Formats: sequence, C-alpha cells, structure tokens
Amino acid sequence: MNDSPPVRAPKAAFVRRHPWGSALIALSALALIGGGAYAWFRWGPGAKTESTYITATIQRGDIEDQVAATGSLQPRDYVDVGAQVSGQLRKLHVEVGSEVKEGDLLAEIDAETSQARVDASRAQLRSQGAQLAERELALAKAERDLQRQKNLMAEEATTTETLQNAETTLRTARAQINALKAQMEQVKASMRVEEANLKYTKIYAPMSGTVVSITARQGQTLNTNQQAPTLLRVADLSVMTVQTQVSEADVSKLRTGMPVYFTTLGSQGRRWYGELKKIEPTPTVTNNVVLYNALFEVPNTNRNLMTQMTAQVFFVVAEAKDVLMVPMSALTIQRGPQGGRERAAQPGASPAAPAAAPAAAAPLNAPAAPPAAPPAAAAPRFDREAFEKMTPEERERVRAQRREAFQNLSEEERQKLRDQRRQAREAADAQPGSGPGAGPGAAARAAPPAGPAPRSLRGPRQAKARVMLEDGSIEERELTIGISNRVHAEVLSGLKEGERVIAGTRDAEPPRRNPPQGTGLGQPGFGGPGGPGGAPGGAAGGARR
Repeated sequence: MNDSPPVRAPKAAFVRRHPWGSALIALSALALIGGGAYAWFRWGPGAKTESTYITATIQRGDIEDQVAATGSLQPRDYVDVGAQVSGQLRKLHVEVGSEVKEGDLLAEIDAETSQARVDASRAQLRSQGAQLAERELALAKAERDLQRQKNLMAEEATTTETLQNAETTLRTARAQINALKAQMEQVKASMRVEEANLKYTKIYAPMSGTVVSITARQGQTLNTNQQAPTLLRVADLSVMTVQTQVSEADVSKLRTGMPVYFTTLGSQGRRWYGELKKIEPTPTVTNNVVLYNALFEVPNTNRNLMTQMTAQVFFVVAEAKDVLMVPMSALTIQRGPQGGRERAAQPGASPAAPAAAPAAAAPLNAPAAPPAAPPAAAAPRFDREAFEKMTPEERERVRAQRREAFQNLSEEERQKLRDQRRQAREAADAQPGSGPGAGPGAAARAAPPAGPAPRSLRGPRQAKARVMLEDGSIEERELTIGISNRVHAEVLSGLKEGERVIAGTRDAEPPRRNPPQGTGLGQPGFGGPGGPGGAPGGAAGGARR
C-alpha cells in the first residue's frame, strides 16, 4: 500500500530540470550554426565578393588637370645699389631687413680725396679769374695805344711799323683772353665732375623697399676702376615673381594667362593664386635636362612670402567643379576607331589625306587603299590611334613617306602648309570638345591659344569600368569621361552618384608555412602534440590552403 512516495520524488525532480537543459542544448546548437555560417561566408567558398575586390564609391567633387613644377620666389622690382667712386666705406646706415624710402641715406664713402679735388678746382678757377682780369686790363691798354698811334699817323707823327705793332698787341691781348676763358670753362667742367664724385660718396636709396641683402662691409675699400662694386640690394616685396622651371615635356601645355597657384614649405596648405605672365623662349639645360622658365606674379600684402622661397607650382590646364569623379585605377581607357573618325573630319583639315596615313583617311572597316601621291599643299595629318596600332616597320615607312613628301615641296608650298596647320589648330581650339572634329586628343595636339584655360583640352573620351551591383554581382559598363588627372576622372555619363566601381583586388593572404619535419615543436595544428614530423598537423594545414 505504501509504495508510491519514494518512487515519484525523483521523477518530479527530473521533470523540473528538463527545461533548463533543453535551453542550453538549443543555445549551443545555435552558436555552432552561427559560427559555421560566419566561417563559411568569411573564409569559405561562400565568401562575399566585396572581400575580394577593392571598391570605390562614385562621389561629387572638384577635379583639376595640372602641370606640376618647382619654382623660386623673387621680388618683382629690385635694385642692386653700387658705388660710383673709389674709397673706403666709412658708414652703413642700414642692415638687412631695414625698410627704406626713396632718397634715404644708405651708406657713406670716404670723401676726403673728392673734397680735396673740388677745392683744388675751385682754387684754380679763382686763379684763372685773376688772370682774366689782368688780361682784360692789358687789352684795354692795347686798345688805347692803337688809338694813339692812329691819331699820330693821321698827323704823320709816327711810323707805319709802330702802328702795326700796336694792332698786333691788341689782337694778342684778345686771343689771350679767349684762351683763358676756355681754360676756365674746362676747369669748371672738371669741377662739376669732382663735385658729382663728392656727392656720390653719399649713397641714397633709389626706390622705396626693403634691404634684402648687403654684400659690402663697413671699412671695406671699394675700387670702381674696373667695375662698380655692389653694396646692397633694395627690393619691393609687395609683389613677388615666381620663376618656375617646367620640363620640355610639359611646356607645350602652358598658355599665357592660364590660372596657376603654388604652395610653400610650412604654409600648411595655403595657396597663392595668379596667372601665367610669360614663358621665356630660351631654356636652361642642367645635366642634359631641358627646362623652360615660366613666370607669374602674386601680391604679397602681408609679407608672408620671402625671397628664394621654394614653391610647388601647379598650372591648371583644365578644371571642373562639383562633378562626378571616378578613380583612374577603375578605368580602362578605350582607344578605338571612334576618335580617329572624328579627327579625320576635323574642321580646317585638308580634304585630301596624305599618302603617309591611308588608314586614317578611310573608315577603319573599309579595305585599305593604295597610297596616293599627296597634293602639294595637302596638310600631312593622320590618325594618331591608327599610327600607334601599326607595326614598327609600318611606322618607319610612314615617317619616310611624310619626310619625302615634305622635302618635295617648294618654299611657298611649305609656308602655305604651315599656314593651313595653324588655321586648323585655331579652328580646333575655338570649340574644344565639340563639333565633328573634336576627337580624343585632337585639341591636345593643337597649339593652345593664349587666354583662360578651357574646361577640357582633349574632349570626351570613352572608357570601361566594372560596377558592383547591390546583390554583389559585377557588371562591365561603358563610360564617357572628361577631365582627368593621375588620380580621378570626370564622369560625363555611364555612372551615378553612390554606385561602386572596382578599383583593384586584394592580395590573398600568404599561406601559412609548416615547420620543418622532425623539429618536434609540438605546436597544436603544426604536426600534433609532440609528434615527430607533425603529419596530422601538416595535413590539416594543407587542407586549409
């Protein structure tokens, strides 16, 4: 009768513990499933495509096509102040950095020698003045004697010889006075020179500005017999000139009046803007490197710019504001026949194509025609892309044909050919990037005119990019790009803001190398615990690879 209580108590306890055990088992199963799924999608064959490729998002921004160069700063207006007289430099009234006004005293040279010469000239002039007075008295006496002799001759109380002697004495007195007056003029001229030299012993500022350098020292002896020694330099630092050295490969991209800016070391990214003023035609050759000087001016109101500063200069060839940008690493530029057909129809080009480039004159899908002799005034233009696709032998043959055709022209025909080329370049530059002749690179080969930089020199170009869609798939898409530099390109069509393009691929992680067999390192997963050679661990590592 009394058999149920001892048996039911353990069963009831087991029933109470069952929900907690089920929960633990469920949580463990979920953790294992989640970890396996993460490992599958992170490292396994189901890994996402994003982990393989490097993507870039299409965004809006500003883009510039630039020519970079290095330059130095110089004051636009400066004067090297020198000495015009020899002597010892007695006093320097300024130092480097002093602000001076025009007419301020800068230095003094020993004036004792110059003062003595002026005093000697003045004394000589006074002596000659006394002699002149004496000669004038002798002249007056000679005139009286002559008049007396004439009166006596009228009364026949003297001889003719005595009268003639009186006339000679009068003329001699007048000649002596004239000679003395000439000597006095000479002395006066010499005295003016000596007085000027005396004035030159004090050196005054020829312009207002800042003393930027002093090359002489107080007490130094100056010698002006061979060349004028330079004492100091006064410069106006309110306007600075940037002298930039541009390589011969980039100088053809520059135009007078194009925008330019530069930065300096320590300026924390601050930019100074200006316009290209001129390009010097004579280059400087350094270590067989040909460089051309490009000059432009910038205001220096706050005097933050100083002489001989190094400037990193950027000439803006083309620019665009608030446009879609794509990395250049994500693009494949198309150099197909489209640009060649556009350039073949460029305005201003000769209707007759030269024999040097038959492939550029006809459509690329038509059979090649035999070369024809070019007319005397035909412009030797051809498709650059078609020329680049030729073999080296074909290129050399084309060059030889062009040289021979040009040499066969007369001087008048050559001049006419040059005029046609110039007119073609002007017509191409008048409408950059538009019209039937705006093929890629057509305007870039033409000589750019003076004036502000156009929006683009080469016009639109075709390119391809791989776009990653939202589902992770990859789509190859054709684009039209505009302005480009080494980093980005302007997107004209083919992409939208926010889309992602593939800019590269990630390098795969290097495989883990197994330790040499027989080391007995005993590391887990590298040969098993203490096993010689580690065969189990090696097999596992190979499976991971």
